[in-house]
Amino acid sequence: MVEAGQRAARTSVWLEGKARRGSRGGGQPSGLDRDRITSATVRLLDGEGLAKFSMRRLAAELNVTAMSVYWYVDTKDDLLELALDAIYGELDLPDPEADGEDWRDQLRTLARGYRSLLVRHPWISPLVGTFLNIGPNSLASSRVIHGVIRRTGLPAHGLAAAISAVFQFVYGFGTIEGQFNARSAQVGMTPDEYFRDAMSAVSQAPQTADLVEEAKDIMAARGGDTVEEMWERDFDFALDLLIAGIEAMVQKAGGTA
Repeated sequence: MVEAGQRAARTSVWLEGKARRGSRGGGQPSGLDRDRITSATVRLLDGEGLAKFSMRRLAAELNVTAMSVYWYVDTKDDLLELALDAIYGELDLPDPEADGEDWRDQLRTLARGYRSLLVRHPWISPLVGTFLNIGPNSLASSRVIHGVIRRTGLPAHGLAAAISAVFQFVYGFGTIEGQFNARSAQVGMTPDEYFRDAMSAVSQAPQTADLVEEAKDIMAARGGDTVEEMWERDFDFALDLLIAGIEAMVQKAGGTA
């Protein structure tokens, strides 16, 4: 029982009735509803970032009062949770039950799609681990991921670990890539300019110059004329390593990948 003066812990906007309301009517601004509010939230987060987002800023974007927005959601966290799930709706989800489809190709599709979300919308990275992520788009992607991983032939006790290995890798990779691009834009540089500027600085700094010298062969072998090409090659090779690891574990368990 919640004692007087205490507030119940927030769970999820998807477990509260207010998230499912349609337009209010009764003199409210024409066209204002949850979908419009969510779209405006995503637009602001993409344009200005998570730190600058506020209910007041959203209301101004919609040309309504803040109280009008509060009829549809209780808190800013509700809006962020709705926006996060809207982004999951951008994923291109393969059909795990489709005949003739290879789980490796489907896993690559899912991994590349998730990475793309993290790069296009860098504000989602800190939100992924903040909320329960039980919105319809998030649940749809989870079901597909589970279906694809089940097709690998891994034993049941290894399925959750395989999902973690692949998608926590993608989360980390995509988060760093997205933040790198965002930082480049903040200082008015392209990613290539920012990379060259950073490498020049660390090459000349006494505490890092020796490390840069030792890593020259790795950087040369990495290949790629642009930062984007380097990201692509690193990501694809790392993903191949993970898939090869899944295949090896399937064989170790006596199965067929």
